[in-house]
Amino acid sequence: MTGPRMVAAEPVAEDRADVGLRPQSLGEFVGQERIKKILGMSIEAARQRSEPLDHVLFSGPPGLGKTSLAHIIARELGVNLRSTSGPAIERAGDLAAIVADLERGDVFFIDEIHRLARPVEEILYPAMEDFELNIVVGKGAGARSMKLAVKPFTLVGATTRSGLLPAPLRDRFGFTAHLDFYAPEELEQIIRRSAGLLGVTLTDEGAAELSTRSRGTPRIANRLLRRVRDYAEVRADGVVTLEIARTALEIYEVDDYGLDRLDRGVLEAVIRRFGGGPVGLSTLAVALGEEAETVEVVAEPFLVRRGLLARTPRGRVATAAGWAHLGLTPPPSLAELPTLFD
Repeated sequence: MTGPRMVAAEPVAEDRADVGLRPQSLGEFVGQERIKKILGMSIEAARQRSEPLDHVLFSGPPGLGKTSLAHIIARELGVNLRSTSGPAIERAGDLAAIVADLERGDVFFIDEIHRLARPVEEILYPAMEDFELNIVVGKGAGARSMKLAVKPFTLVGATTRSGLLPAPLRDRFGFTAHLDFYAPEELEQIIRRSAGLLGVTLTDEGAAELSTRSRGTPRIANRLLRRVRDYAEVRADGVVTLEIARTALEIYEVDDYGLDRLDRGVLEAVIRRFGGGPVGLSTLAVALGEEAETVEVVAEPFLVRRGLLARTPRGRVATAAGWAHLGLTPPPSLAELPTLFD
């Protein structure tokens, strides 16, 4: 499979270019009501006390708004935002230089924070807790440790794999929030807002159709909106209606459930080639001509979440819903799904 997937939650260059679609305040941010309520109270309290906000950790699948919330926190506090990512900070000195340059109350955002190198983490611990940097000067027997005070700041971390975060790092965050997938009604609001910013004329039915195929992810919803807009402007009168949305998404091979060609390929291989399973991951990957990691990390999670595929101790098994999605009649043996003890 070549090229970026239409329904991939990871950002592509086009997504990064459309930063104007990001909500500018908590009031504009749709969904995640509990997180917004807590953040709003914490930000207001920090403003009243003229203190930096406690360190914040956002976790959850890509494309749900972790980076947007980091920008909103800085904007609501009226402070500067410094952004980087875990893999970009290769040496402890790189992190020390950034932290030492922060002003009081600034927001320091680290995306994919679980990918920080261990030496970098060791520098970060005292910076978060005591607002000081422990720097080693020199080498060998002549090496000595120096403490450098830094101005109090707020660290906002984002991770798609919170289980990989070391406990000492996770425990230093004052507020930890997990972002959930969005309901279709929430995605409709996001799509309408984005359509207004992009100058796209959109019917209610068109917005609803896009929302149901967006896999609960705003980033995917905005990407589908841009592609359907292209079709509407070139092949129709520019208005995104239900019919236009369905026709355009059919061309882009995104079906009613939000499955693309890779997703359907996995499901069809399990059902048509292996009788619905169980089938091992490596065998399935060979049948598809894909890497096993691609099948396991890219395609399977959504199929499992959508209830079309099940992971069992014996391998991957298509569910009754998976058979039905392909227009096939499931075998009687699928009346009850395999369990851990089968």
